[in-house]
Amino acid sequence: MMKGENADFKAFDNTKMKKYAEEVKEKWGKTAAYRESEVRMKNKSETDKLSMTDGLMQQFASFGKIKHLPPDSAEAAAAVKGLQDYITVNFYTCTDEILSGLGEMYISDARFTKNIDKAGGKGTAEFVSKAIKIYSR
Repeated sequence: MMKGENADFKAFDNTKMKKYAEEVKEKWGKTAAYRESEVRMKNKSETDKLSMTDGLMQQFASFGKIKHLPPDSAEAAAAVKGLQDYITVNFYTCTDEILSGLGEMYISDARFTKNIDKAGGKGTAEFVSKAIKIYSR
């Protein structure tokens, strides 16, 4: 991709989204965050949902641009704060506890790692996870 060119993350494979949604409901369906997300998503169009997912992938692309920096840098902290805020505004209230769990999931679930690295380049998921761990201390 050329510098300054906008990425189009709508090309990500969404064919497994139904399966992922079922897994999410099974794991977190009884949580307040899940219920909040369901309420927020209830009246969203598929286009809106894709746009929100695209925005999330843009967050990871931003991490990819700074992954050469230390994960305890001010830039990494700002990116983590931006990710947490994006999730809170668009999906559910992303508490520090939830953020920490996401950071672990980004490297423990190969599907997340693959998509995050696709957005920001190889090593982005690991960088995000480390930056979240430092930010959440």
